[in-house]
Parts: sequence; structure tokens; C-alpha cells
Amino acid sequence: MNRVEAMSLFVRVAELQSFTAAALSLGLPKSSASQAISQLEAHLKVQLLYRTTRKVQLTHDGHAYYERCREVLAELDELDSMFEQKSELTGALRVDMPVSLARNFLVPRLPEFLDRHPGLEIELSCTDRRVDVVAEGFDCVIRVGALSDSALMTRSLGLMHMGNYASPAYLERHGEPKTLDDLKDHHLIHYALTLGARPFGFEYRDGDEYRVVDMPGRITVNNTEAFSAAALAGLGILQSPRTGNRHHVAEGRLVEILRQYEAEPLPVAMVYPRRRHQARRVRAFMDWVEEIMRDYVD
Repeated sequence: MNRVEAMSLFVRVAELQSFTAAALSLGLPKSSASQAISQLEAHLKVQLLYRTTRKVQLTHDGHAYYERCREVLAELDELDSMFEQKSELTGALRVDMPVSLARNFLVPRLPEFLDRHPGLEIELSCTDRRVDVVAEGFDCVIRVGALSDSALMTRSLGLMHMGNYASPAYLERHGEPKTLDDLKDHHLIHYALTLGARPFGFEYRDGDEYRVVDMPGRITVNNTEAFSAAALAGLGILQSPRTGNRHHVAEGRLVEILRQYEAEPLPVAMVYPRRRHQARRVRAFMDWVEEIMRDYVD
């Protein structure tokens, strides 16, 4: 096994946290995979992996080597395709995005992208938590909300404007609020990534500033799917992007209320690792995402 093959195997072991799974995915005997990684560690004179009976994990040095391996392999992939005249792309893409964004926007349109590039495979992670883009090996992550990691490259996609919603059943029981004063008699569905953290109240624009009205809530969720589900179940007032609720309003499952009080729009962006050369498949995917998201953001 040459150095590049050993690096590819190491990356696969690190991502699957298993010699057996990595060897199976590459069509190798498990013993050959384990021996190759041991030879790689001996060559580098450093331990890359902690081995237990249940799984393997990266050491501190292993994390650093894993990140560089992915960069080197991506550059080799780009070099291999440098003189290709055809547009066909091959390989795997690992991407992450919020659950609601994947369900409502990306996954329904994904067949057209894969039909355009039949040689590509996609590993799609859907979670509302902030993944570690580099350590978890993501090629591209779509994020909604403020960005904080300046070590990543960013491509802005636009803004998602917010609306206020409640189910017909909730409004029938509690009445429809018309002013901010009316909110004292209502419940807000709270969203918090970390349960136990103090949730925000009802946010609204006041001139050039955004203010918050403290509101009680009977439920706090940490997932956008549960967020919408709670509103549909009549558990309170929902503040969320209009693009994700259009179909609920059209079908009569939610009613938009308090239109004069809009929360601050949410920025949407793609973030990705800083690399000197980015694989063509990653660039193609990001260009396509930017294309389809034009219908959903401002």
C-alpha cells in the first residue's frame, strides 16, 4: 500500500471509527487495514489512533494529521481532474445543514443535482447543533443564524425573513393577539439549542432596533422539526422563517399573526474549511445550493 492509499485508508478509519467498517468499505481484509495503519504510524513515529475493543478514536496528533490528509487528498483529486475536458464529477461529499432546511428545500431538489452528476455520492448530516466542520470532516455546512467561527470560509446565501404563527385551534382557545400588550395572555413556543438555557422571548422590530417581550411558554424545544410541530399542535405562538411555513399557511394549518411585529431576519450561509484548492465537486455543490436557495431567501 503506497502512501496515498494509506492516507485514504486512515481518513476512512477515522471517519467510521472502525477498522472493520473502513476495510469493508474499501474492499480490504481487516488485518490488512490494521497493518497498514500501524506501518503508517511507525513511518510517522507518532500514534494516530486510540484503539479499544469497541471503536477507534483519533489522538491529538491524529486529529492534526487527519485534517492535513483531507486537504492533501482533495488537492490530489483536483490535480487528477485538471486536464479533464468532460464535466463528470466523482467522489463523495459530506455536508451538514439544519433539519428543516434539508426537508423543505434541499432534499426534494437533490435528485436533479445527482442526475446532473451521477458519479457523486452525498453523505448528508441533518442536525440543529453546530458541528465542527474541520474535525468532523465536512466539505460544506449550511448554517442559519449568526456565524462565529472566523477560521472558516463563508459564502452568504441571503436572509430568511421571520413571521409569527399560531394554529387555528390555539387562536380559537386563546383569541388572536393584535398588540404587544395582548401577548401577556398568550404562550410562546421557545427554542433553545441547549435545554436549560434561558430562552428568548417574543422578538420584534422597534424603529432601528430589535426588542424582546418576555413571554411564558409551556414548551421549549432544541430542534426545528419539534419547533414547528409544537405550533401545529396548538401549544403556542411560533416565530420562525416565513419560507418554512408557507405550505402550512396555504393548507390552513397555521395562521400568520402580528405581521407588524417582525423578528430580526436570519442570515443563511455556507461555511467550509480554508483550503488552497477546493475539489471541483465541492464547488459544484455549493454553486448548485446557491442557485436553488435564491427562491427561498432575500
